[in-house]
Amino acid sequence: MSRLTTELLIEPNIVRENIAQLKNKINNSSNFMAIIKSDAYGHILPNIVNDIDDLVDGYGVVRLEEAIELRKISNKKILLMQGVYSNEDFKEATENSLDLVIHNSYQFEIIKENNYFQNLWFKINTGMNRLGFDEEEFMDIYNSYLTDKKFILMSHLSASNVPEDPSNKIQFDKYENLHKQLHSDVSKSIANTGCILNFPEKSYDWVRVGIGIFGGYIGNEKLKTAMTLRSPIINIRNIKKGEKVGYDGRAVAMKDMKIATVYMGYADGLPNHIKDGTVVKINNQDARVFGKVSMDVTTIDVSNINDCKIEDWCEFFSPNHSINNLASSNGLISYDLMIRIKSRVKRYYKNI
Repeated sequence: MSRLTTELLIEPNIVRENIAQLKNKINNSSNFMAIIKSDAYGHILPNIVNDIDDLVDGYGVVRLEEAIELRKISNKKILLMQGVYSNEDFKEATENSLDLVIHNSYQFEIIKENNYFQNLWFKINTGMNRLGFDEEEFMDIYNSYLTDKKFILMSHLSASNVPEDPSNKIQFDKYENLHKQLHSDVSKSIANTGCILNFPEKSYDWVRVGIGIFGGYIGNEKLKTAMTLRSPIINIRNIKKGEKVGYDGRAVAMKDMKIATVYMGYADGLPNHIKDGTVVKINNQDARVFGKVSMDVTTIDVSNINDCKIEDWCEFFSPNHSINNLASSNGLISYDLMIRIKSRVKRYYKNI
């Protein structure tokens, strides 16, 4: 081992495969928007865009700076999902041919002031209760300014990953009833990853898909994790029954055990509160976290791992060991795990 290193391997081929699977579920007439906010969920935005640009019809990001950089490498539609809150930002957005989401009357005042009614998405609150117009407020704007304008009516589902949740029907009904009151040139967009998988008939004119293309949707094993997070074993220790491992002595050996110390901790982005028993992979076998995650290392029970030795890799997640396993067993979400990996972890982007 020439130098100790924790690695994050990014595989764009898997992202492409996930996009193809999701596109197969939607209507042929639906446009596919890849949501690549937060540096493409940690997958290196410029690289990902270069490798999926032929498969998608547009992109969605949140920060204006990210959208402007994205415009330099793609001519596809780019949606600024947070919209703009000043005339200065509005000017930059329009100069870069960005689509804008309008969430509230404050943003709409900027649109009116500039008499600009192109490439607009009006967000309706159907139950998420974060952003978006309530129906009455939107209809006042529509009747006064939008009856002859083309735009996209969008909303966001709060529980699409739980198909039996009654909020889904409530949101769909609110959204569709409102759309029926509008003129025929208004396009529709409500579908995220969960909606595509559980309600594909609601794909409408645009789908907006983020976590699914990176394989972080809990409940679907066909969409593969496009990252491998791995770190080498740097020590192996035999301990006796009754001995404790790690800070606060949380993990107590119920029998004689073999413990591996892996060169990754919370300073690298591994959550500090990962539970004992969380499954990782060593030599393609299941091993389990044993003891609190430290700043620089994590201890793993390798008592049952054949031929385990220093320099072997411990995989926390990979295409064959879904990120959702780590997330769901620890009350986390895959989004958080993807974007929390720190700069001292070496990133390798596999070329297609």
